[in-house]
Amino acid sequence: MDIATFLIQCLNSLQYGLLLFLVASGLTLIFGIMGVINLAHGSFYMIGAYMAYALAPIVGGTFGGGFFATLAVGLVLAVILGYVLEWAFFSFLYEREHLQQVLMTYGLILVFEELRSLAVGDDVHGVQPPEILTGSLPLGDVMTYPVYRLFISAVCLLLALGMYLVFTRTRLGMMIRAGSTNREMVQSLGIDIKFLYRVVFAAGVAIAVLAGMVAAPVSSVYPGMGNSVLIVCFVVVVIGGIGSIRGALLAALLIGAVDTFGKVLLPQAAGVLVYVLMALILLWKPDGLFKAG
Repeated sequence: MDIATFLIQCLNSLQYGLLLFLVASGLTLIFGIMGVINLAHGSFYMIGAYMAYALAPIVGGTFGGGFFATLAVGLVLAVILGYVLEWAFFSFLYEREHLQQVLMTYGLILVFEELRSLAVGDDVHGVQPPEILTGSLPLGDVMTYPVYRLFISAVCLLLALGMYLVFTRTRLGMMIRAGSTNREMVQSLGIDIKFLYRVVFAAGVAIAVLAGMVAAPVSSVYPGMGNSVLIVCFVVVVIGGIGSIRGALLAALLIGAVDTFGKVLLPQAAGVLVYVLMALILLWKPDGLFKAG
């Protein structure tokens, strides 16, 4: 492997790891802070990708906007979707057993897949990146790297910084951390914990939808695309430590590196290397790399 190829694989692993973090951070919020096992989280990623495909002509015809206007409209719709879902379904699950959470969220997967099939069909679709991000940067004499992949990495890094600042520097972050530790005490202090959880869930859904929308031009849009992402996201959450945002970031970067270089160096075993990594880390630190908070 020459230097240019190694550099490209490093960029690929960084971009994939950051995209995993973008999806897994929403799952960390819902699973780690609210205590709900949300199997439908991968479906939110799929919904985001299909939004990028289906909303583009509507937004372009109505507002005259392009890819970035579609992102903005999709995020607003995602927040509304998350708020309504938490109010209608998830608000009843906090005090129930995990089995009931699994059954209901699995049912939501089936509902979303059927609605997707009815709305846009079962074909594979492509999404064009904005013209300003369609170029490539030269790496060496013959290799180039797409600008859009660097854009994905930049979006993920900005979101990671924003989440860090919200959780560590704002009153909202303090209330969220307190609510994840002692729900009853926070409620007794006069904080509306139901509304707080609704905001957290809406944010988690919006983050997953954003990940699907920005990934659509790279991965294409196809049925069931959220299922494989969901499994890897749970691995990220477990390795990083349930409820830990910085743990999710480090775990996602580790998985991105192992998966990317595994496919290049050990293609026959690439499918299991991520799970071997999870097993080794859990043997070393059973609670994950970092504790919540």
